[in-house]
Amino acid sequence: MLKRVSVYIDGFNLFHAIKDLENNGLKWVNLWRLSEQLVRSDESVAVVKYFSAYAKWRETSYRRHQRYVHQLENEGVRFVEGKFKGIERWCKLCRRYYDAHEEKETDVNIGAHLLVDACRDRFDRALIVSSDSDLHQAVDLARAETTGKLIDIVAPPGRRRRNPRARFEITTDKLRNSQFPDRIANYIEQGRR
Repeated sequence: MLKRVSVYIDGFNLFHAIKDLENNGLKWVNLWRLSEQLVRSDESVAVVKYFSAYAKWRETSYRRHQRYVHQLENEGVRFVEGKFKGIERWCKLCRRYYDAHEEKETDVNIGAHLLVDACRDRFDRALIVSSDSDLHQAVDLARAETTGKLIDIVAPPGRRRRNPRARFEITTDKLRNSQFPDRIANYIEQGRR
């Protein structure tokens, strides 16, 4: 019998890592297909959870993100929505405050889902795709409160140095092999089929 794997993806963490690769051809990743490439031969993906937030004040990006989430959900990926909080920041150069936005709830949502899923025996192994060290406490608690659960952190491409606890890093080849077909990528990008 194959071992069950749950995959928890920090959406903006992965998005910014892909953006830093400066290869737009890698942007529209089918996260279920990517998750299947991350598991071992004796494992099967049971669930993929995508944690992100909509930048609703940026209309074009917001609509594109909605289309992307819709396509992910069609593949079986579960979307867990966080929020953005408006904040004031100080610009040292112009010496003024400006309005900015900060993503909230993603780390807490990932940690909460990981703990509940571990305690309810919903996986044998969990993969957390993130380079964010804020998740270490949730990982440690899930390991401590369960028996026999493997929980591994997977770094987005180019981000392994940011999180030394990452077991491995997603390669650009795995991203390339996980892209949505061109017709779906065009729909996400343009909103037209």
